[in-house]
Amino acid sequence: MEKITLPDIADPTAPSKMLAACPMHEVTALRPLEALAATLGWSTIYAKDETDRMGLGSFKALGGAYAVLCLVRDALRQSLKREPDFSDITDAKGSTALQNITVCCASAGNHGLSVAAGAAVFGVGCEVFLADTVPESFAQRLRNKGARVVRAGSVYEDAMAAAVSRARDKGVTLVSDASWDGEMHVPSLVMQGYAVMADEIYRKFSAWGDWPTHVALQAGVGGVAASVTAHIREHWPVQPEIVVVEPDRAACLSNSVVAGHVVRADGPVSNMGRLDCKEPSLRAFKVLREMADSFVLISDEQAESAMVLLRDHGLLTTPSGAAGLAGLIKHLPQQDARVLILVTEGEVA
Repeated sequence: MEKITLPDIADPTAPSKMLAACPMHEVTALRPLEALAATLGWSTIYAKDETDRMGLGSFKALGGAYAVLCLVRDALRQSLKREPDFSDITDAKGSTALQNITVCCASAGNHGLSVAAGAAVFGVGCEVFLADTVPESFAQRLRNKGARVVRAGSVYEDAMAAAVSRARDKGVTLVSDASWDGEMHVPSLVMQGYAVMADEIYRKFSAWGDWPTHVALQAGVGGVAASVTAHIREHWPVQPEIVVVEPDRAACLSNSVVAGHVVRADGPVSNMGRLDCKEPSLRAFKVLREMADSFVLISDEQAESAMVLLRDHGLLTTPSGAAGLAGLIKHLPQQDARVLILVTEGEVA
């Protein structure tokens, strides 16, 4: 069997090249929040503002859509019997090479929207499996992108099981943001898409020359946390403490690190809906186990309080989007610290 080389989740080169031709793509802001830093007793807070990334309201726009694009490229390569150039890809909608392709995924929120947006660009079929806890307003946003929405179970893991089952059907490809043995390549593409955001952050701090001492990365299955962590460890000349933040009701990564292998974290539903994942991505777990410094668990109430703080300083987000700030408030005493947080989604996400 031919060995598959996994994409480098810290390398933004390929997704950056493809996104450069997307009219919706632009670099998101890295905002200094001096007044909030003073309130919390730190030197500086830098907030990467993902609240309107590509009109989809979340960093997730970078991942699922890029993975769909790569699947389209692969289908065109088979059809054309050569490596497709960029014009082949951008003109692919309606191609006979794509007419029998359907992508599917499970989503706790924004990943499904990114996959649906990518599928709509190329005119391929898209099915998104949602747990019953995902709001109907979000399901309608997916339908507006052309996706077929399937309700499946009471928690994210039920929706994932249904998507995996559906992907066994001919012509249906799973685009998962979680990975496990036997399902590594496409999730790694999703994580590689997130490296675009990590590279934007790197370029800004390189220009400023003022590197953070602490970086907070909220995690559900762990994809974005792993991608950004890998990029930091590979590229930053000044290394920060990396703090992974999880809901205390879904501590799948920290529990897995303690156990030394992937384990399930059972708990009630969290108000951090996009982070309320009970099983981690295997590849993300392996990266974070080796490269992250600390794991912090936060309550729903702590996430809600951090969300209010960010709103008071002009960033409209959700408990999930504010989780990184909540984790640092819990973890980091008042000191001469320069902290980076990711405000990962807007309030309507």
